[in-house]
Amino acid sequence: MNVDKIRADFPILHHKIGNYPLAYLDNAATTQKPIQVLQAMQNFYEQSYANVHRGVHELTTAATQSFEQARKKAQAFIGAKHDHECIFVHGATEGINIVVNGFGRTILKPKDEIIISVLEHHSNIVPWQLVCEYTGAKLRVIPCNEQGELELAAYKELLNEKTKIVAITHISNAFGTINPIKEMIQLAHENDTPILIDGAQVPPHLAIDVQKLDCDFYTFSGHKMYGPTGIGILYGKTHWLDRLPPFQGGGEMIKSVSFEKTTYQDLPFKFEAGTPAITQAVGLGCAFDYLQNIGLTAILAHENNLLHYATELLNAIPTLRIIGTAANKIGIISFILEDMTPHDIGTFLNEKGIAVRTGLHCAEPAIKRFGIKGTVRVSFGLYNTREEVERLAVALREIKTPPSRAGR
Repeated sequence: MNVDKIRADFPILHHKIGNYPLAYLDNAATTQKPIQVLQAMQNFYEQSYANVHRGVHELTTAATQSFEQARKKAQAFIGAKHDHECIFVHGATEGINIVVNGFGRTILKPKDEIIISVLEHHSNIVPWQLVCEYTGAKLRVIPCNEQGELELAAYKELLNEKTKIVAITHISNAFGTINPIKEMIQLAHENDTPILIDGAQVPPHLAIDVQKLDCDFYTFSGHKMYGPTGIGILYGKTHWLDRLPPFQGGGEMIKSVSFEKTTYQDLPFKFEAGTPAITQAVGLGCAFDYLQNIGLTAILAHENNLLHYATELLNAIPTLRIIGTAANKIGIISFILEDMTPHDIGTFLNEKGIAVRTGLHCAEPAIKRFGIKGTVRVSFGLYNTREEVERLAVALREIKTPPSRAGR
């Protein structure tokens, strides 16, 4: 993989922090955008922008074609059987909330059970807690071991006749753990239980095939896969999407409206009320193309190389402890340093031009499982280099006094 050529596609990577070139190692939070995505969105605004599905003039026809083409690209990218199974959402959070809302309104009853895991992002915890409050359902949690791997034996024990849905992250955003979701999906289905997969961390790293996985729902965001913010995909099997009620009401999601009764549109439009994020969808479609042109196999190999190299260098620092050492993980490393807060470490690294994430990573239960208050998280993308890994290791060895206490 020609990393130098790839880096040339990302204008922001030429940015400097003080006197240092930017080393952007915060890709699990959001990825930077290639010029191809930026230009696709600008060209759409300049040449064919209009609202979609609502007119017969040339611009709206062109805009609708671009919008629906992006949906077909999503279908191909995740291996969905039908394009109507790909719902445009604002991001993975909205995708999860659509499923939560539907189950809360039509399926869940008092004493029913919902299974999630200790590794979940807050967006796959809080909505389920809310639905438990107003339905009387109960949340059950799969624990993890000291390596940050889910305990499948505990998962099997949690599954029972009361389990109405399982909602699991594919990859932990805090530790990079790749969960064995194929097996977890099979176990759920053996229990006649549908399963939702939070795939927010997956598309820029691993190939997705929802039909082979046989998941009932899968959701992810565009901004973590080199696309724009404000756009993502919720995949659902047709029979489940037909069964769930609309999440929002408004224009576009209706066939007919009267004061006596409203009938809803067919899929996918039943879940796409109002004017959608049209330009963002165009950008997302371009991001699908960008990743496929490079090849996810090559990207994963490159990022795994960085992960192994970084793990070796960071493990050589005596005061550093890596949190989350699963055997199967992507390029995410969470760590702590003795006598240093994550905030102070992140501040120091920023002064060296190195961008990392610090704190709880919207995964507070996962972090607290290890008896700590937060970590520094390094996360790799396709444009990162071994030189940036070396800069990180050198900077961490230079830390002696937290910046907030310097000069006292």
